[in-house]
Amino acid sequence: MGIDGVQSKEEGDEVKEKKEDKVIHLRRTIGLLPAISFIIGTVVGSGIFIAPKGVLINSGSVGLSLVVWALCGVLSTFGALCYAELGTTFTKSGGHYTYLLETLGPLPAFLRLWAEFLFIRPAVASYVSLAFGRYVVEPFFSPCAPPTALIKLVSILGVTFVVAINCWSVTLASRTQVTLTFIKMFALVLIIVPGIMALARGQTENFQNGFEIDTLTLDKLPLAFYSGLYAYGGWFYLNFVTEEVINPNRNIPLAIIFSMVTVTVCYVLVNVAYYTMMTAEELLVSDAVAVTFANRALHGLASVIPVLVAVSCLGALNGGFFGAPRMLFVGAREGHWPVLFSMIHIRRNTPLPAVLLLYPLVVVMVARGEIFQLINFASFSRWLFIAMATMGMLIHRYRFPLHPRPFKVPLAIAVTFTVVCFFIVGLSLYSDPWNTGGSCALTLSGVPVYYLTVHRSRLPTRWRKLFNYCSKQLQILLEVAQQEVQTY
Repeated sequence: MGIDGVQSKEEGDEVKEKKEDKVIHLRRTIGLLPAISFIIGTVVGSGIFIAPKGVLINSGSVGLSLVVWALCGVLSTFGALCYAELGTTFTKSGGHYTYLLETLGPLPAFLRLWAEFLFIRPAVASYVSLAFGRYVVEPFFSPCAPPTALIKLVSILGVTFVVAINCWSVTLASRTQVTLTFIKMFALVLIIVPGIMALARGQTENFQNGFEIDTLTLDKLPLAFYSGLYAYGGWFYLNFVTEEVINPNRNIPLAIIFSMVTVTVCYVLVNVAYYTMMTAEELLVSDAVAVTFANRALHGLASVIPVLVAVSCLGALNGGFFGAPRMLFVGAREGHWPVLFSMIHIRRNTPLPAVLLLYPLVVVMVARGEIFQLINFASFSRWLFIAMATMGMLIHRYRFPLHPRPFKVPLAIAVTFTVVCFFIVGLSLYSDPWNTGGSCALTLSGVPVYYLTVHRSRLPTRWRKLFNYCSKQLQILLEVAQQEVQTY
């Protein structure tokens, strides 16, 4: 080929790249470091600074609570490895929804979508944002209790900030997540180091008789695991954005393994540090465990800890609002949700309608929610569907043994994780029948909605015309359109 031929080929490639840049679609912009930051930044949120109280209340002793923290880390890592296989087997975004759709069928997938946006995502986001509000406001009123209304107002402002970032730019949201992750890891190190130093000096009195289990009852143990697993929650969020990960077959497993090992080690060490400086009774009466710890161990830096914890909560909020709307986006693309939510902004290339749908739901729940009830209420459905997704993975392995699986988790890990999840979910119905029963009922309320949503032809013609008119007007108002290229 001559020089002219080479030049024409290069010019053709440049034209092609320019055309792809102008085409409306979600782009692959998440490399290995942003992927790791995305997982760690979403996992390390408010949980490690609040959940120790819930774990200790329900486990009954210092020693057993540390065992629960370690086992929750191992169990979460097992689940993350299962999702690494699912994420490389099915290359669509959407996380739980996509895997249930591909392995168990459309109804379970729709119910997961329904539960996620009716109460799971608003409850989790509300929990994190309320923690953010508490840690921002509390230092200004210490030692008095801060006004509840002010905490909720600051929480709503935090949610608004995160929603604005995720509507504005995917790149900005990704860079924000990387920055906040480094800050929150610094916060964990700031807690771990003085705690371990005190332990090394022989300050071990709070660990004596650490396994007294007089107050332990079997029905409360699942609630201890729920609190611990909530603090580890977020290991599955990278799977929500598979179509935006660069080289997912390599980066998804690597990011998941590195992130979960790091988080598990840090969480156990943080709890050891807490118990080194505080008795179990002191931890239980504290509404902000990290602040109480800082007042004991970090006299000069005590005022910094609430700021770092608030930043950590903001990072977890950002990760949730970055990942969860992609599930709704994919569900709408598959015809299980109004088509408007499968559209992206024509200039900013963000899934604007899906992000905005979450906002009013979270605001309402922040205004009404009670923090520990929110965990138990959301956890039942969340863990039921995670167990169903990994069960679906095992069924898919059996039915399609020759299907390409770039990453394959050992069978023993997949079976162990699935069985333990179903056991915890089943036992929680006995432990907290009110919240878990309500969660189950709300999930099943999606069954009639499924048949109305998927089989729209059964709706009256007038309703369909009104719905289509409203969708078109919203599309014009939001300046959104469907993707013009397939990204999976």
